[in-house]
Amino acid sequence: MPASPRKVAVDSLDVFAFALFRATGMDEDKAATLGRVLVLTDMMGRRTHGLAMAPLYLAEIRNGTMSITGEPAIVKDTGATQVWDGAFLPGQWVVSRAIESAMSRAETSGVGMVSIRRSHHIGCLAALVKMAADRGFVAIIANSNPAGKFVAPFGGTEPLLTPNPFAVGYPGRDHPVLVDICASITTVSMTREKVAAGEQFDQPWLLDAQGTPTRDPAVLETMQPPGSLQLIGGQEYGHKGFGLALMVEALSQGLSGEGRRNPPKRWSASTWVQVLDPDFFGGREAFGEEMDFLADQSRANRPVRAGRPVRLPGDQAAQSISAARAGGVAYDAATWSALERCAAPLGVAMPPALA
Repeated sequence: MPASPRKVAVDSLDVFAFALFRATGMDEDKAATLGRVLVLTDMMGRRTHGLAMAPLYLAEIRNGTMSITGEPAIVKDTGATQVWDGAFLPGQWVVSRAIESAMSRAETSGVGMVSIRRSHHIGCLAALVKMAADRGFVAIIANSNPAGKFVAPFGGTEPLLTPNPFAVGYPGRDHPVLVDICASITTVSMTREKVAAGEQFDQPWLLDAQGTPTRDPAVLETMQPPGSLQLIGGQEYGHKGFGLALMVEALSQGLSGEGRRNPPKRWSASTWVQVLDPDFFGGREAFGEEMDFLADQSRANRPVRAGRPVRLPGDQAAQSISAARAGGVAYDAATWSALERCAAPLGVAMPPALA
């Protein structure tokens, strides 16, 4: 196994990712969408939620806790709003379908909203809102896992919430602006990466079981009783992160009608999808003019450090996507080895490395 990162062309990655999930018996459209979103996530530089998730998803499929065939159930449909039961189908596919449905309704009424209960993990929110932003819409996604407990409420010591990500995507002059944040300072995936690497965080982004700030990721993964991820704002202003977490839970679980009161006993996702058509508000042209002006003013702002200009959310993702299309995506040895171990028993060939 080479020590240096292995670079693979995007087209080869798409073929590989599709084949990997299709080999499990997953429906073609689901395998194609799941693979495409994971590869796009890697292209954007969000590696914790790209193909590195494939081993976990394949394990869920083997355990019967991720569904690979079927359709979401429409629980309620009022026109502009819908409630879906995701039946633990691949979350990227379920949310992609919801975005398509919401865009179609936004084109006729200005807004489309889908509340989803019981899908599987939905991955990188920025990659999902990008679907709508690329087509001129404003998209909002809020996501939580009612079965997960990793974040204590502000002032508490016992994990209760998940990081609860929230994303907004909207069109820009050259590429979409993609805001993707969560209510906690760091994430479960990043914490697990640190534990596996035997590393500590640079800052005390977690709390131990007594509520004391710590840099040690093991308090979340291996210690009993477990610690928790700190909320945005930390010890002084964590009420702000707590407020964001509650907002996400209200949108994703409260509006779907199912949540922590009777949580599923497996990895799941509750998700809020909202798409707005600027033409039904101040107009698409006016929206673009206003937001592009703000983007220009932000980037022209005098930087704290010379040579490091202000960036907007989505700038780095656009640069990374462009670089990936031109020169492929690089994978470290650990990720590549994990993918090899998954592909071999399924009879899926690994994609060739670029010369």
